[in-house]
Amino acid sequence: MSGVWVSKNGVIRLNDGSTGDQQSLRKKVLVHLPTGQVISSYNSLEQMLRELGWERYYGDIELLQFHKRNSIDLISLPKDFSKFNSVYMYDIVIKNPNVFHVRDC
Repeated sequence: MSGVWVSKNGVIRLNDGSTGDQQSLRKKVLVHLPTGQVISSYNSLEQMLRELGWERYYGDIELLQFHKRNSIDLISLPKDFSKFNSVYMYDIVIKNPNVFHVRDC
């Protein structure tokens, strides 16, 4: 099961995109707030994460992972950038507040 947990009017539900909700069908992009740059590849994302103190973690060969020293945080991403969706984007935003933002494209 995959999707995004959505809170609306005090009710939390899993939005898997199958409801026909137009909001969930919009494509999302990850934006680096200091530069306004839309992340379009793992190369640019990795460079920005490294500047924030994240290091590559090689614990799982099926995933692209980053770990922040002196932290329990781990960012796990699919190896294929085309599978990089809003679930992964929001994980990055939560672990890097005020640096990244998810928006509709």
